[in-house]
Amino acid sequence: MGKLLIVGTVAFDAIETPFGKTDKILGGAATFIGLAASQFRVKSAIVSVVGEDFPQDYLNLLTEKNIDISGLQVIKGGKTFFWSGKYHNDLNSRDTLSTELNVLADFTPVVPNNFKDADVLMLGNLHPDTQLSVINQMEERPKLIVLDTMNFWMDHALEELKEVIRHIDVITINDEEARQLTGEHSLVRAAEKIHVMGPKFVVIKKGEHGALLFHKSKVFFAPALPLEEVFDPTGAGDTFAGGFTGYLAESENISFNNLKSAVIHGSNLASFCVERFGTERMEKLEKKEVNNRLLQFRELTQFDIELQ
Repeated sequence: MGKLLIVGTVAFDAIETPFGKTDKILGGAATFIGLAASQFRVKSAIVSVVGEDFPQDYLNLLTEKNIDISGLQVIKGGKTFFWSGKYHNDLNSRDTLSTELNVLADFTPVVPNNFKDADVLMLGNLHPDTQLSVINQMEERPKLIVLDTMNFWMDHALEELKEVIRHIDVITINDEEARQLTGEHSLVRAAEKIHVMGPKFVVIKKGEHGALLFHKSKVFFAPALPLEEVFDPTGAGDTFAGGFTGYLAESENISFNNLKSAVIHGSNLASFCVERFGTERMEKLEKKEVNNRLLQFRELTQFDIELQ
């Protein structure tokens, strides 16, 4: 059984979409990654921070999913990171209404001793210095280091981000971020430039239009499953990352062909995440549902062709 170490936010979200709105609910990159990875036979742990206002029920949920929370700091008297956003009608764009860093502002990650030898390290969206500090705490280099980031860090900490990128194996970003990072409109050229920065593999997410995996001259495209209804896209990218890394940690195979399968598993789980607000769908997701939808992915992508 492989070990997966997850670094990222554990947070409160308040979300408004055309289909409704919530008060404060469970959110955060590490939360979505951990819940997705719990679908696989892996030993996983979260490194993050919350305040004293974080409910015990949420902590219990994580441990019930066999997620080690010994690296989840609870700050007495502190308040948990909070994000509030409103999605537009197309659900592809949103407005951030509020961001309260709270305890995250002074977060210094501490990797649990029993996960300093993790096989896969998943660096969720955080300040690049925080991500690098986790890499430096590992006793031996993980077989695979995966980085997620966003355009905010490209705007405000570009040099620090480039330093982290030099130390990783896989980067997962969306198409807009890939273009911003490289200055290239073509995603093929953008991936080539990112390869030069350090990563062996580049995953470019395109939301409802699927995801691209690049490795040297090889390219793989995974479609997104057409859904009747998308309720809330919050956490879909992190759920993708959790499925991607959870599958790789379980299979302990980091070949290009296996990464292609990991992209499918990530896309599959992300398709569930968007069906309910926040983590609600992922909390109750059953293996039978996951497998049935994987079969739908197979039907979507397989075909026979005769060459003339």
